[in-house]
Amino acid sequence: MPAAKASSNTQTSDDAVPSTPLVEFNKDQDLSAYQTMLTIRRFEEKAGQMYGMGLIGGFCHLYIGQEAVVVGMQMALKKGDQVITGYRDHGHMIACGMDPKGVMAELTGRTHGYSKGKGGSMHMFSVEKGFYGGHGIVGAQVPLGTGLAFANRYRGNDNVSLAYFGDGAANQGQVYESFNMAELWKLPVIYVIENNRYAMGTASTRSSAETNLSRRGISFKIPGEQVDGMDVRAVKAAGDKAVAWCRAGNGPYILEMLTYRYRGHSMSDPAKYRTREEVDKVRTTHDPIDMARARILEKKFATEEALKKIDAGLRDLINEAAEFATHDPEPDASELFTEIYR
Repeated sequence: MPAAKASSNTQTSDDAVPSTPLVEFNKDQDLSAYQTMLTIRRFEEKAGQMYGMGLIGGFCHLYIGQEAVVVGMQMALKKGDQVITGYRDHGHMIACGMDPKGVMAELTGRTHGYSKGKGGSMHMFSVEKGFYGGHGIVGAQVPLGTGLAFANRYRGNDNVSLAYFGDGAANQGQVYESFNMAELWKLPVIYVIENNRYAMGTASTRSSAETNLSRRGISFKIPGEQVDGMDVRAVKAAGDKAVAWCRAGNGPYILEMLTYRYRGHSMSDPAKYRTREEVDKVRTTHDPIDMARARILEKKFATEEALKKIDAGLRDLINEAAEFATHDPEPDASELFTEIYR
């Protein structure tokens, strides 16, 4: 009988890629990851509050609960790498180093927002920070992220692009066209599937014939792996391996991040398709920030008092961003005619 292939959580049609062992963080890594995740959490809480006050219009999709995914992946990147995602994008912007003031100003439609107040929650970007946008059309960012990887390959650099999308977008046709092209041309792109269990309001078990989304690349010979997306250390370890795979010229890689959003799909979603007990269980047993905080205290990387000071400082930072955004002037009406094709 032939020997069984290694790894139960890594999928590929050729030789199996070894599963990723969990790597412990040093003090600087743990504190940096904790601070960035907490910055995202506090920003999104404030954004939700401002939306409720009528200061943010349109759609607003919060990232609360999923912070470990983008923070862990960002720790695996270098300058020159690119990030593109869908409409749940504020966390990605902050993780990429974009200024919370500019992000909040865009949410409120102000002049100094990243898209000059014309994009809102779902449409802002910063080439300087390697963030190529949140995109409102489900799955539209996947071929664009593949195009970024094509540009890297064409230019002969070793940059990698990350294309984030959710479990709902994983059923879109353009995703598989992108998979095929990326593998054919060995493009350096990592497809990060943020599987938070529910697309808009439908559980993935009701909408996907294959619920292990890391297997979606098998027919294209793209390796994939399921990752605990609530543990920033697991995300960083998987990200390191996927980035190395792409930089070595091996083509695309799929990472399915098993994560969870605490809020509704958007601010207008009452989330009645799941129980309060389900949400509370995740929050109390597997919250990415609480787990990082517990590790920091256990390892004596910081004291309770020091962590409280960090939190207080971040609350001040986000309050300043909100204050800036609400006092920044609205764009002049002439901005409606700038930066458009005629």
